[in-house]
Amino acid sequence: MTTTPARPAGASPRGRLTLATTALLSAAALVAACSGPPRGGSSDQAGFQLSASTPPAKGEIQSFTWATYAEPPTLDYIQAFDYPQNTILANVCESLMRWTPQLTLAPGLAEKASNPDPTTWVYDLRSGVHFHDGTVMTADDVVYSLGRQTNPDNASAWAQVFQNVDSVTKTGPLQVTVKLKQPDSQFPQYMATAAGVVAAKAGVEAAGKDYGTTGSLDCTGPFRMGTWAKGQSIELQRFDDYWGTKAKSGKVVFSFLTDPSARTNAMLTGDVDGGYLIPTESYDRLKKSGAGTLYFGEGLSTVNVNVTSMQGALGDVRVRKALSLALDRSGFVRTGLGGSGTVTGSLTTKAVWATAPDDLRKTAFDGLTPTAQDVEQAKSLVKEAGAGGKTLVMATSTIGQDVSLLATAVQAAGARIGLNIQLKTIAPNAFTALFTDAKAREGIDMFPETYYDSITDPLDLLATFKTGAYQNFAGYGDKAYDDLVDKATAEYDPAKRAAIEAQLQKAASEQLLWIPVAEWPTAVFLNKRITGAPTTISYMYYPWAADVGAAL
Repeated sequence: MTTTPARPAGASPRGRLTLATTALLSAAALVAACSGPPRGGSSDQAGFQLSASTPPAKGEIQSFTWATYAEPPTLDYIQAFDYPQNTILANVCESLMRWTPQLTLAPGLAEKASNPDPTTWVYDLRSGVHFHDGTVMTADDVVYSLGRQTNPDNASAWAQVFQNVDSVTKTGPLQVTVKLKQPDSQFPQYMATAAGVVAAKAGVEAAGKDYGTTGSLDCTGPFRMGTWAKGQSIELQRFDDYWGTKAKSGKVVFSFLTDPSARTNAMLTGDVDGGYLIPTESYDRLKKSGAGTLYFGEGLSTVNVNVTSMQGALGDVRVRKALSLALDRSGFVRTGLGGSGTVTGSLTTKAVWATAPDDLRKTAFDGLTPTAQDVEQAKSLVKEAGAGGKTLVMATSTIGQDVSLLATAVQAAGARIGLNIQLKTIAPNAFTALFTDAKAREGIDMFPETYYDSITDPLDLLATFKTGAYQNFAGYGDKAYDDLVDKATAEYDPAKRAAIEAQLQKAASEQLLWIPVAEWPTAVFLNKRITGAPTTISYMYYPWAADVGAAL
């Protein structure tokens, strides 16, 4: 037997799972238990339409090109927590389970996931799955791959997913058993994210410290790594020995275009065929261009002001509330999000509560952070807190106007109520460091963040404010809150867990641990040549590029 004991976990950027308690849960049962939010046909008051999908491809193509706003610092799956990495990696490396375009859970490299008791998960693997080097996947590769996530020396971004894991053991040639220290309703769904990626043990060990930055990733996906032209592009090539449905394109080239205007122009001229994370200032141009179609889909994303330090004036909740009351959310949605978003006082999206009972959904959203401006009340709070004239630093970037205009909106809100908010501009390629490097956040009190859920459960975001959690940058700590997170984590029954999560939502709102601004759908542009890409945030973990093919 091969076993990897779990070590003390660090932290992870994302959230949790929705499962019913059963004696035995197959992967099919997981799909039923994790039914996602309603898809398609809905629109907000601004009139943008959510599309369930793009039209399916009508045939194969030789290649297509895709725009990304930054070059990934690495494609090592244990550090794949942000948009550029996962947009590419999802097509090369696969996980034990799969997040579908409908945001439901399905079998992945494991054809069945069983839960014989509350602290045991058994994964039965597919047979005959080839890695890109030609070798066949075994249970040893799974144990090794998950073991890399739990090794504190690796500083995995997903370590917190494994916080309740006691051991990962090979219990058969194609079977792996995970033993938990205590029930964890969240762990199984994370096996559909980068936390559950399986790579070839031999390939990772051969690459050593260069794994993820040069050469093959040695995974099982429908594409394998091709040329990485540093600073310019990454090429993926179709993997003809793929176990599933073969990719419809022979090659994909990801082009790094950090300037929003350059990305848009490349789409309009056909230099690139499409992209996710479309610059909001370009929505109108792309819609009217005739060059292709701009689609919107479920994003599970909220735009927030991430409070990174409570050492200064933001340490007083009255100041945080004042800044929130002075913020022009509607104006930001019109300009910063191109009108394609909805104002919110909630840190979580409505969609992640879709499977909760009606009364609990109402409870979760009643009485949250006010979204209407009230400058006079905000001034009173600043005066009451003795914070008049205090200086705060807000990070900003030229990634897109969703970031830059939110920063200026916060600065304007501060000016209205007597706060001196200074902006610090950070280059797009360095913006990711705010999430990973405490030194990058030194001297910064807050920054704009679009938080995307990696699974369809409110706890994905709400667990962020537990003491020591990955994105709890401000160091917030409250034992009562921590206890509720632990209680929700251990609760397999979806309705009972939702009741606990509603309490967490209220607590986070009362303390304004982040300032919620808007819900934001996923945007994807496809030119007339291609189609098939999913419209939802699933592209972060689903091999979406394999579905892209000829539109005509």
